[in-house]
Amino acid sequence: MRRPTPIKPQPGQESVWDYPRPPRLEPTPKRLQIIFNGVTIADTVKGYRVLETSHPPTYYLPPDDIEMGYFYHAGRGSMCEWKGAAKYYTLTVGDKTAERVAWYYPTPTRPFAPIKNYIAFYARAMDACYVAGEQATPQPGGFYGGWVTNDIAGPIKGEPGSSWW
Repeated sequence: MRRPTPIKPQPGQESVWDYPRPPRLEPTPKRLQIIFNGVTIADTVKGYRVLETSHPPTYYLPPDDIEMGYFYHAGRGSMCEWKGAAKYYTLTVGDKTAERVAWYYPTPTRPFAPIKNYIAFYARAMDACYVAGEQATPQPGGFYGGWVTNDIAGPIKGEPGSSWW
């Protein structure tokens, strides 16, 4: 199996193929906002992003900057080989519910300790997710949680034919 041919980044872009494996955690000063059922449920400039080869960034937001009254714990967690055991939230705002739409790590591995209890969201279930004012699109595929913006170049894991990457 061959690695796909990376798209050359344009000025101001990063290539997802320059992101490391294992993934790297870094703070981001960019404003992150999330809208669900017409309500701003999160707004922060204190987020983190996880960067992993072939994936767009996954953003983690501090619970202090999230309207946590809309969330309740969902059953069954998952395991990440890099970050540890994840737990999930279901979100209800008004008459709209999104099951297992957000996740967090209550006891992350040492390299990811700064995101303890920080929350990541599947963009596909939200009305909108913004990074520095740009509306992000969800990472392709039903499994992944990255947010795609104009400042990254692919190809991106999750696109058709990428399951072997």
